Amino acid sequence: MRKLLICALALGGFAASAQAADLSIDSLKDPLPDTISYHGVTIYGTVDVGYGYNSNGAPASGNLYAAESFMEYGNKMGREAFSSLTNNALSQSQIGVKVEESLGMGFVGIGKIDTGFNPAYGTLADACQSLVVNNGKNVNNWTVAGDGSRCGQAFNGQAYAGLSNSSYGTLTVGRQNTLDMDVMSAYDPMAMSYAFSLLGYSGGPGAGIGDTETARWDNAIKYVYQFGPVHAGGMYASGGQDSSIQNNAYGANVGATYKGFSLDAVYTKENGAVSMGSQGYSNTYVTGQTYYAAGTCNPGAAGGASGSATGGNVCTNGLNATITDNEAYTVAGKYVYDLGGGYKDEGSSSKLTFFGGYQHSELTDPSKSVAVGSTTIGGYQMVTVNNSPYNAGQSKILQTEWAGAKYEVGAWAFTGAYYHESQNSYNSPTAANCQSQPNSTTGNAIKSNCSGDINVVSGLVDYAFNKHFDVYGGVTWSSAAGGFTSGFANSTLQDTSVLTGLRLKF
Repeated sequence: MRKLLICALALGGFAASAQAADLSIDSLKDPLPDTISYHGVTIYGTVDVGYGYNSNGAPASGNLYAAESFMEYGNKMGREAFSSLTNNALSQSQIGVKVEESLGMGFVGIGKIDTGFNPAYGTLADACQSLVVNNGKNVNNWTVAGDGSRCGQAFNGQAYAGLSNSSYGTLTVGRQNTLDMDVMSAYDPMAMSYAFSLLGYSGGPGAGIGDTETARWDNAIKYVYQFGPVHAGGMYASGGQDSSIQNNAYGANVGATYKGFSLDAVYTKENGAVSMGSQGYSNTYVTGQTYYAAGTCNPGAAGGASGSATGGNVCTNGLNATITDNEAYTVAGKYVYDLGGGYKDEGSSSKLTFFGGYQHSELTDPSKSVAVGSTTIGGYQMVTVNNSPYNAGQSKILQTEWAGAKYEVGAWAFTGAYYHESQNSYNSPTAANCQSQPNSTTGNAIKSNCSGDINVVSGLVDYAFNKHFDVYGGVTWSSAAGGFTSGFANSTLQDTSVLTGLRLKF
């Protein structure tokens, strides 16, 4: 009955959108100005709220910005049909300020600071905290959780300043989106949506090239240059404490646009990439795992029982860390075809856009170890550190492909997309380790180093009343297999999500 009710609500949202098509957009007053600017300073933001249903979900999180387990990727906590108010399904809610000031001689001073938040809960976006609150819990008792590049920092999006010149390019310094993130944002048919895009939901197979925290780099310098239809860019991050890159990282991008066709390629290398996880992940314990006294976050001395039924006494503010060196090659393209004409005699033109891309990521043991007690973004402490996740000479290889199309006509936009990710079998698992062994207490016993696949199919309908306000509804189906399902609480390895929402942009 619940599933039927949620589907009915979603269809009701589509019906409301359909009725909106008969309204004249011009008759709806838009109370917001085109921009909120004064003397080169512009305030901008997005608020995205809605309602969602998952066939294989978990209680919503007030910390993780993807408030629900929108798809099966990394959905260890998914165990039952679940529905609730949600946020950020289509876009990350955020508030920010950008600056653009002419300095003379063709130079423009630019800057941007922004932060993401969860409007349904009134909290800053904080993926790391979603892991902390599940410390010591059996995975069957988890709320929705996952690592991410937003961990409660004051400015968890971007925070940079720089110079721009039409002849010499743009140079910026600070916390910035990676070149991979820039490309994914441009070539993902679902525009990095948490609910409808694998690239947006996980951050790992895409902008994070294997570790979702690294979708944004702190202490980074970025340079981009445009020459006619060709553009190029380079980026470097020095890394360090309170950063998702503990050592350093660099990348390069080249691309071109010709008529309706665009193509980009990116190479990225990250040394000392951080991936964080809860302590007491489930009742299946890792050899050598140490648990620390409850209420403390001092990795200097162990306290409490290790491997007890409740996960032992754990450091309430610390997390387990895995450190890797990551390398990725990405190529993506799109073609925009102007169909002309209009819809229902509205007279506005329509267009059809095709998207596609491929990324190959390779994760290896770090060339430089990271010490216990180090901190990642948001100041979260590493109470255990795995500096050797792979056997000598072996590596984890992730391959991600995506394709989709978007049809825009009048105020309507219709989008469909397919995403696939696969991983190799690494660290020489035995055949027995790679057999699915569901267990309601410990989770699926298949090992995470077995080969596996993720498939995601999604569809979205969006209706814009004006440039500031739109409504949307959509469906996402996803499945997981092999090593991607290690530790899953539910033997059901598929999920269907139905989402509908409202979005305000200014």
